[in-house]
Amino acid sequence: MATTDLKLTLRKSAIGSTAKIRQTLTGLGLTRTNKTIVRKDTPELRGMVAKVRHLVDVEEIQC
Repeated sequence: MATTDLKLTLRKSAIGSTAKIRQTLTGLGLTRTNKTIVRKDTPELRGMVAKVRHLVDVEEIQC
């Protein structure tokens, strides 16, 4: 069974965002602009991504 990972890239700065948005980005591991991370696709991660979708690019990767 193939699992899905999400490749997240921070494209816009968090400057001017609320504290909750900045904390969500830190929780995801996105601390700098253009930083890319790969995480397992879980409902918790999807919720965090939905909160910051205007700042990040998301790609699904089949493993």
